[in-house]
Amino acid sequence: MFRRKSIVKLAEDECLREVQRILRERLSQKSVQTKVYGLDSQRRHLLDLMRRCVSMGESNSALVIGPRGSGKTMLLQSVLDEVKSDKIAKENLLQVNLNGLLQTDDRIALKEITRQLQLVNAKKTTRRQGLGSFAETLAFLLEALKSGDKTSQPILFVLDEFDLFAHHKNQTLLYNLFDISQSAQTPIAVIGLTCRLDVIELLEKRVKSRFSHRQIHIFNSLTFEEYKEVFVEILSLPKTFPERKFMQQWNQHVKELSEETMTVDVLQRLYHSDKNIRALKSFLLLPVCKLTPDHCQLESTDFLESSQYLTMDSKAAMLHGVSVLELCLIIAMKQLTILYDGDPVNFEMVYNEYQKFVQRKGHSIQCYEKPVVLKAFEHLQALELLKPADGGQRSQKEYRPMTLLVDATQINDALQKYPNCPTEVKQWNTQEVHA
Repeated sequence: MFRRKSIVKLAEDECLREVQRILRERLSQKSVQTKVYGLDSQRRHLLDLMRRCVSMGESNSALVIGPRGSGKTMLLQSVLDEVKSDKIAKENLLQVNLNGLLQTDDRIALKEITRQLQLVNAKKTTRRQGLGSFAETLAFLLEALKSGDKTSQPILFVLDEFDLFAHHKNQTLLYNLFDISQSAQTPIAVIGLTCRLDVIELLEKRVKSRFSHRQIHIFNSLTFEEYKEVFVEILSLPKTFPERKFMQQWNQHVKELSEETMTVDVLQRLYHSDKNIRALKSFLLLPVCKLTPDHCQLESTDFLESSQYLTMDSKAAMLHGVSVLELCLIIAMKQLTILYDGDPVNFEMVYNEYQKFVQRKGHSIQCYEKPVVLKAFEHLQALELLKPADGGQRSQKEYRPMTLLVDATQINDALQKYPNCPTEVKQWNTQEVHA
């Protein structure tokens, strides 16, 4: 681990600020991790398909299917980076990106394709001739695509949220894209990204017949060692960093940090709950943002704090802010729920249970009038700690059946952390319930 003095000295030369800029940019949602782990066969398949399109003018189509966060975009970006590493291929390949959440119908999608292919000026010429409707724009685009041959510039169509395009009227866009990919015209590759396993069933018969039925299924199969490698890679500085000595010290510190017991424990908990890279980036954002001249290096405690922040129970946290009366009502409701085997209870039952508790404790617990208790009960409902069991508003509010939305563990945790919580209330919570 490097000495603190050297870090502070380098921070004065704005090295620390540059570190934050690099890491924040890397952790942003727009940044895509291009090094792929555990998806070698899928990557080879997609890379072979892309190379045949770019180098040999072979049209094709494929679907990349996997759950959210499994690395579909990362896989595609990694393949594109390798394909574009060839200068000729980079200059030759045209890319069109569409998203089912943005291009909600074929008309909008066609406009976006026209814009990205820079056919706007040509389209203006057609408008002077009286063209401009959806059908005419489609015909113009198809003519432009069909007028080429295998020597034309290859075009890559990336359809993110592919299943949403299947809901467009008549699936006209998909039909025409797949139709061109089956012909010996302009070489195009249509790559769909989706998380729906049954996406093929959404396609019409005529669209299915023109689709190549290539499906690349991916699942997040990262091992914990690979997960730690990604952790180190994200936090490490690039070799192009202006201060070489600082970069080496920082990277060495990150490696040592990844082997510390506390860091490993935190990473293991995160790995077992959600091992996708997007979640890891969200987890690392807080420690990176905390870097300052006074706190000039990452520590294991930063990762522990970030983990606690991300895994915080919102309901339990909300219980820390309610009044003692409201806590009493929640405990009374919990006791009644146990007594009646989980059946809903109403305000009158909760109020009677609360009165019994106050009478047992005498003057040590303040007794509130019924309207005040009802107001506190309604406040708990507004906080969504309770909800109506029937969903309706027909019965009087005092007799409306209600369900408790927090469990015993959350209540116990809130009572332990509640400031100046009366001992009688804690004891009441732990008492056994008898019919």
